[in-house]
Amino acid sequence: MQQPENINNDTYTARLPLKEKIAYGLGDVGNNFLFNMGQIYLLKFYTDTLGLPAATAGLVFLVTKIWDGVADVAVGTWIDNRKKIGERGKFRPFMLYAVVPLALMTVVSFTSPGFSLNGRTFWAFITYMAFGAIYSIFNIPYGSMIPSMTQDSIERSELASARWAAANTALLILTVAFLPIVTLFDSMKLGYIVAASVFAFSGLLLQLACYANVKERYVDKETGKAKGAVISDYKSLLKNAPLWVLCIVNLFTFSAFNVKLAVQVYYCQYILNDISLVPYLGFFSIGCVFVGIAMVPFLVRRIGKKSTYILGGAIWAVAEIMAWFFARDTVSFIAFACLAFFGTSFINTLNWALISDAVEYGEWKTGNRGEGLVYSVFTFSRKLSQAIAGFIPGLVLAAVGYVPNAVQGLSALSGIKGLMFIYPGVLAVATCIVMAVFYPLSDSRYTGIVAELNERKILKSKGSRISDQEGISG
Repeated sequence: MQQPENINNDTYTARLPLKEKIAYGLGDVGNNFLFNMGQIYLLKFYTDTLGLPAATAGLVFLVTKIWDGVADVAVGTWIDNRKKIGERGKFRPFMLYAVVPLALMTVVSFTSPGFSLNGRTFWAFITYMAFGAIYSIFNIPYGSMIPSMTQDSIERSELASARWAAANTALLILTVAFLPIVTLFDSMKLGYIVAASVFAFSGLLLQLACYANVKERYVDKETGKAKGAVISDYKSLLKNAPLWVLCIVNLFTFSAFNVKLAVQVYYCQYILNDISLVPYLGFFSIGCVFVGIAMVPFLVRRIGKKSTYILGGAIWAVAEIMAWFFARDTVSFIAFACLAFFGTSFINTLNWALISDAVEYGEWKTGNRGEGLVYSVFTFSRKLSQAIAGFIPGLVLAAVGYVPNAVQGLSALSGIKGLMFIYPGVLAVATCIVMAVFYPLSDSRYTGIVAELNERKILKSKGSRISDQEGISG
């Protein structure tokens, strides 16, 4: 088969260098050092150190995460409508320019100025909104790059596995090390600043390593778009069924996952009566995630991406339901948490491969590729789920009478337990149902779509050459 002349031969290379896969994963270690500090510890920081009421802290998450989602779509549109794409590529320049401001805003988000309550509330809104906007500038191009790196479905699954393994490496290190760093200091305010600084600087170095070692191969370098093309791009998204199904199930799963992460700190402190268990919980449960990640490529080859995704949701749901009834002590709680996180690993690993498949589906269906826009709409759904994940715990804690750093009543303990098990369990079941019924892409259908797209490119290339020859002869 003849290759299009305007596409680098590397596009069709079956295997990406191991060094590049590792470098891509390192980028998400850095991302998750920065992002998960906020997702796991910022609610606790707001309520117990910054002194915000729980409902107000939840509102900060709700508003800022919706703002982040809007920023994601704006950045995605910006990427897809750049007029000049230079040697650094379509996506990588954004990563380079955002990396230092992102690290700085991470630290600022964990500072506690001596303002009034209204002043501290305003501070929380402004600093976390600024963090979210800068994070979008780095993360949208980072996540959008996979389709530009390879067209091979298995390679994409392996990149997605590398990314999720890296994300969980970050989560493991953060869970084990962040609070111990904070508690090294007599002042919690100082402890949070030092811990945030350590992880922000480490994240910056890893993100730079990613930038320096990944390569964009499949990028359309034609500059500019026709007037009205942006509106056409947005309209084309409406026809991308895989994208919308993935947005819905991520609204479920990412909300459930992040609620579980945020609430586990409260669960260990007030139900298990030992907050020092958080690092051990993270070590064992996230360790099981790596087992799941290692199994994903094998399962994808045997049963396909869609079935593997549903299997992960089913394992997760069963673990949460069993934990609600049978988790009675530290050992049983950690055991069920391990099983739940094992199930989530299938889902969270495959998200990045499936959204890359949705890019090709959209191009096949409408003629518009739009990696940045597709990915940003997907991340909008994840930011909306994060908004829910931050808002619901704050709202529930306020409703059940949570009092920071005090003995909790039965109502508060029941609320914490429900957030820990019932909320994610119900949403895991919903994910399995929606994915099984509505997701339209099997692996064989995706392979056919890619083959058809390549044929179209070949025909287009031949047509362009014929036109050029006719012009010369004329």
